[in-house]
Amino acid sequence: MQINENKQKILEALAVITKELRRDKSQFLLSCENDISVSILSTIERGLKDPQLTTIFKLAEALEIKPHEFIKLIEEKLPSDFSMIDK
Repeated sequence: MQINENKQKILEALAVITKELRRDKSQFLLSCENDISVSILSTIERGLKDPQLTTIFKLAEALEIKPHEFIKLIEEKLPSDFSMIDK
């Protein structure tokens, strides 16, 4: 598997989890309340943005979850044999 395919799987998992945790709150409201750009939030939710670690922390806080719990939820969406390193 190529690195781009692996990266895309992570971004897709991030997108799904972000949408699930955002619940009924609009992207606009979440972004305004938490100083996150609507365009960044939108590209994350479409699986098009590979956010910086600081953005992940800010997004987790905005979604009222600890960063390590947020990462764990993303990890759980990935296939059980997922690896970023081809073996």
